[in-house]
Formats: sequence, C-alpha cells, structure tokens
Amino acid sequence: MSLKSFPLFIILVWAVFAIFGPFMPLDPDAIDLHKILHGPDMDSLLGYDDLGRPILDRMIMGAQTSFIVALWVTSISMLVGTTIGASSAYFGGWFDLIIVRVIDVFLAVPGILLAIAFAGIMGPGIENVVIALSIVGWVGFARLSRAQVMALKHRDHVQAAVSLGTGSFTIIRRHLLPLISAPLIVESTFSIAGVVIAEAGLSFLGLGVQPPDASWGSMIRDGTAYMLVAPHMVISPGIAMILIVLAVNLLGDRLRDTLDVRSRKQ
Repeated sequence: MSLKSFPLFIILVWAVFAIFGPFMPLDPDAIDLHKILHGPDMDSLLGYDDLGRPILDRMIMGAQTSFIVALWVTSISMLVGTTIGASSAYFGGWFDLIIVRVIDVFLAVPGILLAIAFAGIMGPGIENVVIALSIVGWVGFARLSRAQVMALKHRDHVQAAVSLGTGSFTIIRRHLLPLISAPLIVESTFSIAGVVIAEAGLSFLGLGVQPPDASWGSMIRDGTAYMLVAPHMVISPGIAMILIVLAVNLLGDRLRDTLDVRSRKQ
C-alpha cells in the first residue's frame, strides 16, 4: 500500500467497521471476570478492559459512534452554516451585520468549551452530542461561505441573472453554491477530524455516549486508572483516533491541492 492510498484506506476501514459493525458477530458488552485487564490473546487481539470485555469488539462499536457523530454533525453544520453564510453575504445590510456579530461571538470562545457547556445543559447522550457540536460547528462553514460569496456575487454571470429577474435564492443555489463547493468540501474534511476529537472529548468527560455503549473517549477515560497495569486499554483507542484524524487531515490536504486551480498551474 502506497503512502498516497494510506488515508483513503484508513477511512474506508473506519467506514466499513461503522456501517457493518452491528452485523458482525461481536459481543462488546460480554463480561468475563476471569479476563479482567488481561492482555491480547487469540479471542481478543487487543486484550480486555477492567470488566473483562473484549477491547477489539468495543473498538469496532466505538468506530460506529464516532462515524455517526462525525457524519451527522458535519452534514448539519455544512447545511446550516453554508445557508446562513451565503445568504448573509448576498443580501448584506443589517442581516449581514447581525450574522457577522454572531459569528464573532462564537469565535471569541473556544468551540470545545461551548460544546461542553451545551452538552452539560442538555445532558449526556449521542443525540445531544450531535446537537451540541452542530451548534458550534456551523460557524466555520458560515465564515467560509460568506467570504466566498462576497468575492463572487459581483461577477458578470451573477449580475446577468439579477438583470433577468432571477430570484435571489435561485441565484445562490444555481450560480454561487456550485462555485464555492470545492472549499466547502475541503472544510468538511477538516470538520470531520475535529468532530472525532470533540466527540471523544465529551465522552471522556462523561457528557457523550453513556455505558454500556462504546466510545473511544470513554474507553480512554476508563483506561487511565489502569495505565501502569493495563496500558492496552488506552493505547488501542488512542492509536485509532490518531490514525483517523491523521487520515482525514491528509485527505483534506490532498483535496485542497487537487481542487486549487492556482496550485495546479504552478
């Protein structure tokens, strides 16, 4: 496997485990008191946790959790953020002023702190994690789409559509969104990496997925108390997170280089 295909391979494995995990012969909640904190063996290649549950099975179910959260949060954030940002830039005036001030307020506070606050208010659970991360995730897409539309809305083909009496939302949908889709796709890849880390962070704090459901963040939290006697409890989910985030970021860099016309001309 070449270095260029590494990111796509890792993401494909992640997606396969997330989609087909529920159909695999797994038993992530099976407790075996005789195998508490045991290392890897033929039955579980990654060992067992503090309750004797197979870490490999829980890793696969944790992949499903992170995949679902990343997919939903990125989709919602892109849809809401792009709609708000593009509309703000196109219509301008007081509406644009209000949106810019709201974006500034969100950017003034670290997103993970806002997510922790929202998740703490709404309570734990995967649905609330998606909502909390979506509330703070739309800002990046709104800022990017606003900047792109501001640079494009005075182009000749847009002004021609205005002169022909084309509706504003039709212009945004047909003439502006296709032109800003490339940077939005790149932004979505980096958003996925951020959401994977954020979801693990919320689960680590007890604000995400609740037991007995598996999450890489909660697995790392459970393993911190046994670092000296069972480091495999932390190493396995930690490496999985590193590989996923690295693969997604590398894929985002490659997409950016591919979709950037100026870099291809150099």
